[in-house]
Amino acid sequence: MGNQGWATPQLVETQTAQVAQLNAAIKADEAAIEWAQTQLSYTQLTSPIDGVTGIRQVDIGNIIHPTDPNGLVVVTQVEPISVIFTLPETSLPQIQQHLADGSLKVVAYSQDNTMKLDEGSLDFIDNEIVQTTGSVRFRANFPNKEHRLWPGELINAWLLLDTRHDGLTVSASAVQQGPQGPYVYVINADGTVAVRPVKVAQVSGGQALIDSGLALGEQVVVDGQYKLQPGIHVTILHGKAAEEAAAQEAQQTPIP
Repeated sequence: MGNQGWATPQLVETQTAQVAQLNAAIKADEAAIEWAQTQLSYTQLTSPIDGVTGIRQVDIGNIIHPTDPNGLVVVTQVEPISVIFTLPETSLPQIQQHLADGSLKVVAYSQDNTMKLDEGSLDFIDNEIVQTTGSVRFRANFPNKEHRLWPGELINAWLLLDTRHDGLTVSASAVQQGPQGPYVYVINADGTVAVRPVKVAQVSGGQALIDSGLALGEQVVVDGQYKLQPGIHVTILHGKAAEEAAAQEAQQTPIP
């Protein structure tokens, strides 16, 4: 026959009260810990965005207040980043037409156009035209994974509307402007020159994209057009002979 323990109701009530008291103490301690963690969190400032911090506005030992206008540091988002650029208002209808067919690519280059910085897409057209300049502001968004675009940087933005395969181009110096519009001097089979009106789609990188007026394989005059008249015979120079002729012409040109 085993032994059994018995407790009086008063002892049970006493033990139950102690357990409740200890549980209350635990909750009070947890509340104290939570309060301390809240106070500690006030010493850490978390930026609402991912970005790059600039030079801090205060030094160690300075007294700061939540109402200070300058803050502690400036955080700038760089990934992604937006670029604001302007184009003539005459380009707006064409841009809107292409934008209706899908997104438009924007390519960012350095100021001297020698380095490609990033590729993005057009995401906003301003709602008004700047009357003083006759231009429209556009905004493009770039992923900027390599951080080549930097806030406040001056760059060249190229908006790509269309890609023409096997486009006909000539040196931009070959295109002249006359009363009737652009033209070039075409070299005929007999060595004479003739004026040929052309329609130029775009001039970029020293090359003129020709819409109409020229055919593939035709030769045009690229220098010295001021000496020409329709029907004059010309001699085509290549390589070193062309360089020597250009040098000789430069020597004969009087300096004003």
